[in-house]
Amino acid sequence: MVFSRSLARRTSLSSLPVLAVAVLAGCSSEPDGQPAGAATGSTAGSAFPVTIEHAYGTTTIPEEPERVVSLGYTKQDAILAFDVVPVAVRYAFGPEDDVFFPWADEAAGDADPEILPRAEVDPEQIAALDPDLIMAVTAGLTEDEYQTLSAIAPTVVQPEEHIAFGTPWQEQTRITGEALGQPDRADELVADVEEQIAAARAEHPELEGKTVTLSGPAYDGEYPFHTSDDTRTRFFLDLGMVVDPALDAAAQSEFYGTVSREEARMLDADVLVFQSGSAAERAGIEADPVLSGLPTVTEGRSVFIEDEDYAALQFASALSLPYLLDGFAPELAAVVD
Repeated sequence: MVFSRSLARRTSLSSLPVLAVAVLAGCSSEPDGQPAGAATGSTAGSAFPVTIEHAYGTTTIPEEPERVVSLGYTKQDAILAFDVVPVAVRYAFGPEDDVFFPWADEAAGDADPEILPRAEVDPEQIAALDPDLIMAVTAGLTEDEYQTLSAIAPTVVQPEEHIAFGTPWQEQTRITGEALGQPDRADELVADVEEQIAAARAEHPELEGKTVTLSGPAYDGEYPFHTSDDTRTRFFLDLGMVVDPALDAAAQSEFYGTVSREEARMLDADVLVFQSGSAAERAGIEADPVLSGLPTVTEGRSVFIEDEDYAALQFASALSLPYLLDGFAPELAAVVD
């Protein structure tokens, strides 16, 4: 038996782990004439200048940003959490005219930032936006791309100690809060969400120590899995679950890896979670004789994560995690039971 919870709204993010790095942006203004990106009622100005260390050196932000570009595939959540609306958001998945998901709608209000395609790099277009901060912690930029963007505006990428797409949500939140001059607010956000995670973990002790594999549809005959260093997998780790060390080793320090049809048995775990970004992806997984024949599946220990739950997992942010804890954590526990 395979469980699923369908909320039916969004479309696929299946290609996100292997997308070519793209830098996309646009701009807009708030209805009252205030620049999109400006913090409302903020006292953050006194925090500047701030200097942030990251994988490619340091970035100094001289004054409170007013035109923030969100280049990370899911970076808008972390920015919105500080009452700042980016002037541009990089499209990742879902409706092409809406980059704000349910958990971020309240923070975004009626903002309408420009949205550009996800797989193109156009520094000239970014420069035309006149940004004063480019947040790219979840963008996976190369050092050359970082240098190009840094010539346009202060640019912040992932910390040196984390691989691309592997920065935990706590650090993403604190880095963003520091960049926006709101470090105390960042600590409050982290503490609040961590308290909710701890409560969910206590409510579902059956998850403690159980192995989990996060997978999805096959690509070119290979089956994907996400490692302990992936931001999505950390949701399960925070609930007390673990990833088979053999999978982490097979990925060779990347945030995800693949196994062949012959190696698909490596995906077996106490719980196998299939990411399904569309009805077609789910149908493909269910019809795959290799996946449907895995013991985890035949014994009823697999579950689909779909629709808004699926999107919330991809974001893995201070805004989306409470949504995921309410909706998907009980379903996960039911599979273990």
